[in-house]
Amino acid sequence: MDATKRDAILAALQKIVGPSHVLTDPTLFAGALIEPRGLYHGRALALVRPGATKEVAAVAALCNEARIGVTPQGGNTGLVGGQTPDASGEEIILSTQRLRRVREVDLDGDVMICEAGVTLAEAQAAALAADRLFPLSLASEGSCTIGGNVSTNAGGVTVIAYGNTRDLVTGVEAVLADGRIVNGLSKLRKDNTGYDVKGLFVGAEGTLGIVTAASLRLFPNPRARATAFVGLKSPEDALKLLRMVRERLGHVTSFELIGRNALDITVKNGLARKPLASAHAWYVLLEASSQTPGGLDDALAGALEAALEGGVIDDASIASSLEQRAEFWRLRESIPEAQVKEGASIKHDVSVEVGLVPALISEATPAVEAFVPGARVVAFGHLGDGNIHFNVSQPVGADRQAFLDRWDAMNEIVHGIVARLGGSYSAEHGVGQLKRGLLARWKDPASLAVMREIKAALDPNGVMNPGKVL
Repeated sequence: MDATKRDAILAALQKIVGPSHVLTDPTLFAGALIEPRGLYHGRALALVRPGATKEVAAVAALCNEARIGVTPQGGNTGLVGGQTPDASGEEIILSTQRLRRVREVDLDGDVMICEAGVTLAEAQAAALAADRLFPLSLASEGSCTIGGNVSTNAGGVTVIAYGNTRDLVTGVEAVLADGRIVNGLSKLRKDNTGYDVKGLFVGAEGTLGIVTAASLRLFPNPRARATAFVGLKSPEDALKLLRMVRERLGHVTSFELIGRNALDITVKNGLARKPLASAHAWYVLLEASSQTPGGLDDALAGALEAALEGGVIDDASIASSLEQRAEFWRLRESIPEAQVKEGASIKHDVSVEVGLVPALISEATPAVEAFVPGARVVAFGHLGDGNIHFNVSQPVGADRQAFLDRWDAMNEIVHGIVARLGGSYSAEHGVGQLKRGLLARWKDPASLAVMREIKAALDPNGVMNPGKVL
């Protein structure tokens, strides 16, 4: 891009959002140019911070006319490079972080409307202030934003009970590439009037338009929660336990499987305390909730006692305080940080049918250990919905880069097993840049063709988050 065009574009952007909200010095937005794992590092013409949907629309229209790529970015917590610009320096980053209003909390309809830059934690707090629950829960909830959650169809630890973000969205407001605004902030639970337009933007990772607000489902705020940390022998036993607690407790809201390596490195690095007195091959962190104030702990204790007597589990501890519950969850949420402290890791965000999780783990573990002797499988995740983070940490003392150089080859092993089991190579993190090749290779050809046709129809100039997903 020549200097004359660049200066004209920047001046036009400043006119739309104000000079202080068009950052051109990369030192002022260096953090927005790199994703959390450091896998992608881009450049940008500017970071632009609109303060209203109409400003987003004007920016989009300007960039579309000038054929300038727009990379939407919320909290910059994504793990597949979907929020990172390319290396050309000729795209803009459109930050949604000034879109911060909770526009409405409707207690009759149990729906709230949040703008894209509201953090997940802020949305949860707004619901709680109205004695409601917004159940989406992620480790990055203090930083990730509603716009990003919607655009990536975020999952998290409560999918077993409430579904993905897609299941929590009743409507969206979005800006198309040419600046048109889709006013789809419906609060209706039933609206059978043709195509599900809102659904196009959920999980599209900003490639079809920019989500500026969403209407979100709320639920009754639970009056009781019971949380337990359990030691057991195998993923097969964890499945048995899942069936038992569902039968006895009904509303199981989280059921997290944690391998011994995952727990050991987290405790070793001082990120959490050991939850049980003795070591076990596998662990489960489970939580149930109820609208009845009393009796849930006793019900959970009864279920765990039956599981112990039946040989399904070996040990368990029920949280006796909010502090102990927080300690249990701190361990689960600190596993990724522990992996960083252990060196390089090759990560797989995969899913299979719930009943096939043991098969996935039993096949993939020896395969990667044979491929890289000494590699440490750090498997953990959402057993209740079949999503396992099958991560592999480098051998102790190994060369970091030499290990990372085997990323594609290890992916081939793990994703091949996932494919044979009928699973997905992207369960909740999205496609972004990291998995574009996998999408082209593994996606059903007719489905992929539909995706490309929708992209061509809504973004014919290819300016919406170019280089991502397709």
